[in-house]
Amino acid sequence: MKQSSYGWVVVACAFTLMFVGFGTAYSFAAFFKAFQAEFGASRAHVSLVFSLCALLWFSFGVPGGLLADRFGPRGVCLAGVLCIAAGLAAAANADSLAMLYAGYSIGIGVGIGLSYVPSVAAVQHWFAQNRVLAGGIAVSGIGAGNLLLPPLAAWWIELWGWRGAYLGLAALTLLFAIPAALLLGGRAAQRAKAAGAALPGMTLREALRSEVFWLMYGVAMLICVGFFVPMVHLVPYAQDVGLSEAQGVSLVSLLGLGSLLGRFAMGGVADRLGHARSLVGIGLGLGFLFLLWWVAHSFWLLAIFAVCFGTLYGGYVALAPAICMDLFGPRSLSAILGTLYTAAGLATLIGPTFAGASFDAFGSYTASILGCAALCFSGAGLAAAMRRYFHSPA
Repeated sequence: MKQSSYGWVVVACAFTLMFVGFGTAYSFAAFFKAFQAEFGASRAHVSLVFSLCALLWFSFGVPGGLLADRFGPRGVCLAGVLCIAAGLAAAANADSLAMLYAGYSIGIGVGIGLSYVPSVAAVQHWFAQNRVLAGGIAVSGIGAGNLLLPPLAAWWIELWGWRGAYLGLAALTLLFAIPAALLLGGRAAQRAKAAGAALPGMTLREALRSEVFWLMYGVAMLICVGFFVPMVHLVPYAQDVGLSEAQGVSLVSLLGLGSLLGRFAMGGVADRLGHARSLVGIGLGLGFLFLLWWVAHSFWLLAIFAVCFGTLYGGYVALAPAICMDLFGPRSLSAILGTLYTAAGLATLIGPTFAGASFDAFGSYTASILGCAALCFSGAGLAAAMRRYFHSPA
């Protein structure tokens, strides 16, 4: 098979890995009420299970990226898949919230960290043209998983209880993600190295010494604080305003639908507007959407929020790897992406946990929603300051 055509196989494999990994992680909202009832825990403590998981998956992007740059993505992603399945199985047998932290948070967090960055970077290496489109299709697996797996998990919870649902997700992970990891293929950089060619671009050390990396890091930190607040808290928020749990889970699925749309649409939008302008627009749009959430109490307003929020979230996830390729080149792309994603990990540790704690303290999500809006507007301003670093039209 020619390299150009195999690139689309790599896209399909990356899609599958992200569909399974993030779909199981984002199904957390369907388990929220069950965890509160099972362990008698507050919203802050339950939220921390997911936040620690997200912190780890973003943090383990660094070693995952370094290993993929050195050895290729196949083995690293396979290790990640096995960690996800083990974490789900451990969560199914947890008899305390601490055991849930140890099983779910560590297993799934480390597993996604080892599979996400290497698979995203693998796609970037296979394409010179249509890079945002190919990357968008690959990461649309996150949106597809967010759309389909939460309602599947909710159905399995009704059939088998929450423990049985986690065992079902573990089996699904092994069935689909192991073949995807094995078929992911080698890395373009390894072939170039074998041929004696040096890839252009910065090393990780050079990137860390550059101003533009830290501007990008700041943008990610500011915008990502709010990314996972709806993922974790939209179901309990919906119930607080009088909607049913089923409607709340459907809102999480609509986040996934919007995310799926955003990942496909961002390629065309970014090509027309430029990558830097698109990044600014995403930050501004997210800020205004948090203001919409603040005043939304009906299902339909919340549905509009969920679809639009998911679209911008998905657009950011599709755009970020292409921006890194623009700014830093392919030489150490996996390691640079992994390091950049630690900003999102720290932000995710803060966002959902603070939202849960503020609700526990004040009986409302107002402080966290308005705080997320302010941070997104600040991130848009910082993104505007990056435009001078782009050689192509901003």
